Formats: sequence, C-alpha cells, structure tokens
Amino acid sequence: MRITRRGFVKGGALALVGTSTIPSFLTRSVMAEVTTASANKKKLVVLFQRGAADGLNIVVPYREKNYYTMRPSLAIKPEQILDLDGFFGLHPSMASFKPLYEQGHLAIVHATGSPDMTRSHFDAQDFMESGTPGLKATADGWLNRALQEEKLREESPFRAVALGGQVPRTLQGKLPAIAISNLQDFSVGGRGPNPSPMSNAFQQMYADSVDAVLHGTGQETFEAVRMLKSADPAHYTPANGAAYPNTPFGNSMKQIAQLLKANLGVEAAFADIGDWDTHQNQGNVNGRLANRLKEFSDSIAAFWKDMGDDTENITLVTMSEFGRTARQNGTGGTDHGHGNVMFVLGGNVKGGKVYGRWPGLENEQLNEGRDLAVTTDFRRVLGEAAYKTLGAKDLKLVFPNANVQSQQFLNFL
Repeated sequence: MRITRRGFVKGGALALVGTSTIPSFLTRSVMAEVTTASANKKKLVVLFQRGAADGLNIVVPYREKNYYTMRPSLAIKPEQILDLDGFFGLHPSMASFKPLYEQGHLAIVHATGSPDMTRSHFDAQDFMESGTPGLKATADGWLNRALQEEKLREESPFRAVALGGQVPRTLQGKLPAIAISNLQDFSVGGRGPNPSPMSNAFQQMYADSVDAVLHGTGQETFEAVRMLKSADPAHYTPANGAAYPNTPFGNSMKQIAQLLKANLGVEAAFADIGDWDTHQNQGNVNGRLANRLKEFSDSIAAFWKDMGDDTENITLVTMSEFGRTARQNGTGGTDHGHGNVMFVLGGNVKGGKVYGRWPGLENEQLNEGRDLAVTTDFRRVLGEAAYKTLGAKDLKLVFPNANVQSQQFLNFL
C-alpha cells in the first residue's frame, strides 16, 4: 500500500483510527507540557442526526388536528405523548429527556432548518456543516471558524475533537482538529517485533520529511497521544451510575465525557448518529424511529448524568439536515421534508420551554404544501450557542452572508 504524506493530512487535521496508524517510535517522543484549558472553560458539544430525522414525531404538536389527518398510522396518540406544555409532547421513547426538560436544562427549538430548499441529503448536510446554505465552495466548517476567533498562546491538540473515523465537515479548517474512533486505540501502537507497514511508513516519512505541514501535524499528533495516554481512558468508569447504551452512539457520548473530564483542553466536540432516513416502516410508538430515539435520548441523558457538576460548563446542541414530510407516504414512512427540531442542553440553558414561532400544520401553512415550514434559521441556534459558549463574537466570520446578530438570539442561553 502506497502512503503519501498528504494522505495523512486532511482539512488541517489528522484523523487517527486504531493502533496500527501510530508508530512505535512515538514512545520515545518527549514534548514540552501544554497548558490545558482552565477548569471553568466552556465547552460546546455538537451532535448531528444524519439522514433527516422526523421532527414532527420527535416533538409532537399533538394539538394540531391535521397532524392526525396527515398521519393516520404514524401519528402518536395524545394519551401516548409525554406532554411538555399542553401543545407539544415528546415521543414516548424519549422518556429520559422528560426530567431534563422539567428541571430546566433542556430547551427545544421547533420549526428550525435551512433557508436552502434542497432535499438532497448530501447537499443539505454539507450546507449545514459549512454554515453557508446554497454555497458549495465554502472550504471550512462553521465550528472550526467559531474556534478561530480566540487564538490561545498554548493550544491543546484536543481543542477540537470528533468521535469517528475522519474529521467531519463541521470541524475542517485552519484550526487543527483530531478524529478518534476509539479512545483505547488512540495510543502508542506498532509494538512488538513486527510493527505494521503503516507504522513503519509513517515513521520513515516523518524522519525524512522536510514537509512543514507533516512536521507540524506530526508534532500535534505526538502530543495528543501523550496527553491521552496519561488520561488512562481504558480504566474509565462513568460517574453517578450513568449507564450508556452499548451502541456506537452511546460509546461516542461516553468517550466525549471521558475527554471532557480528562482536562485535555477540549473546547468543541462533535459526534453523529445515522439511520434517520425513514422512508419505509417508520413506526409510531414502536418501530424503527422509536428505537433510534431511545438510543439517542438515553445516550445523551447518560452523558448528562455522567458529567455531574461539570454540566454547568457544557452546552450540547443537536441538528439534522432537514425534517420529513408532514404526510406519511404509501410505504409506512415519510419522505424528505423541510422544517425540523433542535435540542439544546446545558447547565446554563433556559430550558423547560419550546422556542421558535410555530407555523402551523394546516394545508395552507405547509411549505410547498407538504412540509413543516422553517421559521428559525438553524444558524441562529448554532450562532447563539457559539457566541455564548465559545465566545465567538464575530458571527460574520462564523456564518458569512447570514446576518446572524446577537439581538436576534432566541435567548435560550
């Protein structure tokens, strides 16, 4: 296998996956100590529901008569709803979210989405992650730009981290970011008498290279390995009896908790969860969507419980590329729609409330006669989270051409 220098570097970041990608010579690497973020540093966690989640069955407008007319077999009955405010209610699979809402930690923003009307998963995800709907030429992600305003004298290599096999579009950009599939594998690899070919190749390239990009990224990588190894992730036990679902997303949330607790200087963390594209056999109180919602909400609730008092410094926000049609289709599912719902969780969140202007579900109120209309641009939600959590005051940098201003915030923080 031919490995190039540039093959290790993508979007200003190095994605490390598995022990075989990290050479044995790293054990001999000695770096100066990097000062981590202070204990009271605010942290932003961004979660992406890939596939277009059905916001109308996640936070149900159960007082809308047309909701039941349009979804004769998919609608959640009023007596099955976890009531929130007499108009909206949670899907019953999201019981673990109800206490967070009642305690004032969880806010909901309904009828959110992009001003771009695409129904393409790829384009919509790209536009949301770049933060520039309709513009495909944007080179970096909104969260990377949000972190660029504050230039630290001594930056942690873990300042921006993603759980997964590669750095997501959201975090690509000038500021280095790291992708991790598994914390226990993010360690010194290539041990033993037969180190992997990739380890040898990386070691030789680093030793021989005059490439400044490779040298810079390599140094950040070595420091990241040393710091995470000292945090001993293999022996982590969740606090306060938190029980994460034994699923990829549950594991991602547990590992984000590990990273935040290890005081490695994390300011922004990203994870995603797929399989929200419910064209067929979506189900109502049971079924495919219900199972996904239980995993989603239980994982986030376990993270909240695990973080304990540290939740005062955390803001968590969820997003999906678009919602689904108001009417069910002929195969027991819903098709690509428009407006959707976002959750915001945090110690400083003014929760226990559904934010945003509700557009209604009467036929004449639907977008293009088929979807929940968007009344809150998703960038207003992300902008407020970045502004008040990360201190990203230059919203023109974070969301160019969006005209997101602090006086337009919903003030859920």
